[in-house]
Amino acid sequence: MTRRDREEKLGDSSMNVKLAKVIVIVALIVASGFVVDAVKAQAGAAPGAQGATNAPELKKAEEQFKNIQVLKGVPAEQIFPTMQFISASLGVECEFCHVHNAFEKDDKKPKQTARKMMEMMFAINKDNFDGHREVTCNSCHRGSAHPQAVPAVMTEELREGESKEAAGGGKPTEAKENAGPSGEQLLDKYVQTLGGTAAINKITSRVMKGTIDFGGKSVPIDIYSKEPEKRISFTHMPEGESVTAFNGHEGWLGTPGRPLREMHGSDLDGASIDADLHLASHLKAMFSEMRVRGTEKVGDHEAYVVVGLREGKPPIQLYFDQQSGLLVRMVRFGETALGWLPTQIDYADYRDTDGVKIPYRWTLARPSGRFTIQVSDIKQNVPVDDAKFVKPAAEEQKAPAK
Repeated sequence: MTRRDREEKLGDSSMNVKLAKVIVIVALIVASGFVVDAVKAQAGAAPGAQGATNAPELKKAEEQFKNIQVLKGVPAEQIFPTMQFISASLGVECEFCHVHNAFEKDDKKPKQTARKMMEMMFAINKDNFDGHREVTCNSCHRGSAHPQAVPAVMTEELREGESKEAAGGGKPTEAKENAGPSGEQLLDKYVQTLGGTAAINKITSRVMKGTIDFGGKSVPIDIYSKEPEKRISFTHMPEGESVTAFNGHEGWLGTPGRPLREMHGSDLDGASIDADLHLASHLKAMFSEMRVRGTEKVGDHEAYVVVGLREGKPPIQLYFDQQSGLLVRMVRFGETALGWLPTQIDYADYRDTDGVKIPYRWTLARPSGRFTIQVSDIKQNVPVDDAKFVKPAAEEQKAPAK
């Protein structure tokens, strides 16, 4: 069997695995919601944010998982995001390196290779970049199981004086330098465009109904939010409800036929971001520093790019439409042992609802997948029972499906 045949065979089996994981992926990323659910508050920056950060000290990887060798000392909560980072960087699934249902085994050679590659990456960064994480798996692999050692051919003939980047090749487009407004001014305009601080802070609850589109499918979704910082979504899959929830201090994910999964690390960070109905008026307090990186094209419009720095956490990038002042894109990052995992959310279809502008459509994309939510109905300041945000007991969860 040739190498290409093996890769095609691997691709076929990977497709089956991907289909089996669609529900899980949607549950993991459906928490990332809409406009005022834009960025995570620092501890104390917004009401209820302290609760998400006062959890007891978490275990190290080797204390929770078997046969940890290279990633000793890494927080256990980062192991799954780290595996997702590898999966996205190499374009492979778990079984590429691991034995199915026996991840601790060392039977597969790619697992041994992966350990050597991680050690090499750590050494390169230590010896050449003062320990800063400048080189990652994605630096060489770029979505391929085999490193890209040969430069790609030019896909278009360059016009005289045109750079490769301008023709669509090479690295992504950089933001254009711009001597425009400051980050504080852009945030002020954003709040005023939404309706003002007073109107935003009057919202105590929000109930949204609509559809979520992913993988060529469209299913109903209901989202309930309530102050202080409570949010739960129900995606009505044919096989049952997929649930993503945060109750102000803990979060969990529920998928049909699987046991409840508690959130940790970047999942919890994102869930607490999405649960604050007053996030737009809290933005300034969230960041230790804000930098305007110029402008960048989002769709057909230019947008100011604001990078918000957070103490001890990855930065968050906010894109404000140059004309309207509305938030049209947000990019946040999950911390892993090997690098940052990006989550990009694009907002559209803003409508005035009870004096506050709200996007009725948003598209969330990660390396593992993407989906679009289109809201058809929003009701605000309506009663929402606190019982909706009570975490189910472990014994209430269904046993895993065979």
